[in-house]
Amino acid sequence: MTEVAIAGLVAEHHLWTDEQYAAAEQLRRTVDELGVRLVRVSFADQHGILRGKTLTRDSFEHALRDGHRMASTLLLKDTSHRTVYPVFNEGGGLGRPELSGVADVVAVPDPTTFRTLPWTADTGWVLCDLYYPDGRPVPLSSRRVLADTVARLAERGFAYRTGLEVEFHVFRITDAHREPAAAGQPGAPVEVAHLGRGYQLNTEVWLDDMDEVVQLVAATAEGLGLPLRSIENEFGPSQLEATFEPGTGLETADAMVLFRSAVKQVCRRRGYHATFMCRPQVAGAAASGWHLHQSLLDLTTGRNAFAPGPGEPLSRTGLAFLGGLLRHAAAATVFAAPTVNSYKRYRKYSLAPDRIVWGLDNRGALLRVISAGQASRIENRSGDPTANPYFYLASQAAAGMSGLDDGADPGPPSTDPYDCAAELLPASLMAALAALRADPLFAEAFGRLIVDYVIDLKTAEIDRFLAAVTDWEQREYFELF
Repeated sequence: MTEVAIAGLVAEHHLWTDEQYAAAEQLRRTVDELGVRLVRVSFADQHGILRGKTLTRDSFEHALRDGHRMASTLLLKDTSHRTVYPVFNEGGGLGRPELSGVADVVAVPDPTTFRTLPWTADTGWVLCDLYYPDGRPVPLSSRRVLADTVARLAERGFAYRTGLEVEFHVFRITDAHREPAAAGQPGAPVEVAHLGRGYQLNTEVWLDDMDEVVQLVAATAEGLGLPLRSIENEFGPSQLEATFEPGTGLETADAMVLFRSAVKQVCRRRGYHATFMCRPQVAGAAASGWHLHQSLLDLTTGRNAFAPGPGEPLSRTGLAFLGGLLRHAAAATVFAAPTVNSYKRYRKYSLAPDRIVWGLDNRGALLRVISAGQASRIENRSGDPTANPYFYLASQAAAGMSGLDDGADPGPPSTDPYDCAAELLPASLMAALAALRADPLFAEAFGRLIVDYVIDLKTAEIDRFLAAVTDWEQREYFELF
């Protein structure tokens, strides 16, 4: 399939690589052979949540040439789906003329991401990149931010390699709250019951008790071609952890957004509620983390650039990358733990970090160094599964890259990560935003527009949180005063 064969926006502005043209040719054969009638065209929004439309076969053919238009306001909403900016004003509230009046953006399919969905009939799915109608990339796209960041690493001779280790809960729905009074932004949450009965880390009997869900999640991941490696029961009741083989570039982030959305969909169809919320308000529930494993591959040799020499925890490259991660850890927390709820997880002696230290194979440290030859890597344990994968990975790559550029020294490892004299991680989303404002790195790496955009969205979330009367306040003050 050549540019001539797909004349339109894609060809006119050279939006695809040769690999994408080849994938598009294979995609069309697959659609014909499998009798695909509908295709979901999706993009990851500012929160890493998939948004999109379902197209007929003929409409999808058109989208392969010209993309598919969607309202730009989808990029301007907070976690309640409320629009944060005055979108009908000139510049859409961001000083961008292209966004005025909720103008359209164009979702252009990336043919290399095409899949057929295993849980519904004759339906395909493809991830899109966002462009303006004149062919320029939309700078607010988080997938674009990661693509640009890994490209800068490639200019330094490295590929960014990452691995997923993500925790989540699956509950049984007892009341879905479909009554009209429950609607809203957001609506009333579903009521749920546990699938497990106790704290159960890696207990085989309790894992078997959740076998229907385990089988469902595994079949879904495998049916989508995601590189699932394991599923295990985590610390709390109804809590699972999935791990995946590592990937490079966009692969891990793409896998995360699809896995998170797919698990929620297939579980809901069976009467379960899957949540990647960090700390659900369900009695007995534990906090969920997303541990990000990362290393660099030398593009010349294909070998792990973190692999240490004798007596070293990591190579000089690995140590400099580690130093950059430590130096910018406070500001990067916004991208790793992006919700008000995320900060309920940072507790001492909880397998979640509370301060900015690194350790050798120490699961209490923010950055756990695993020194294992060609498998050597750095595990960031501050993230949780609500993170936008593109922003999370891009923030880590940018911070590590800054360490490469100036040979940052991480200092010695900590052997008491919860009690050493080290800077504490931000204790709230408000403190994390303050750290982001104070650190110039991410404005330099991503552009001031992206950093201000994230700050605006998160500030809107915080303002709504502070305006709400909580259960704690009612218990504390209602009878006392």
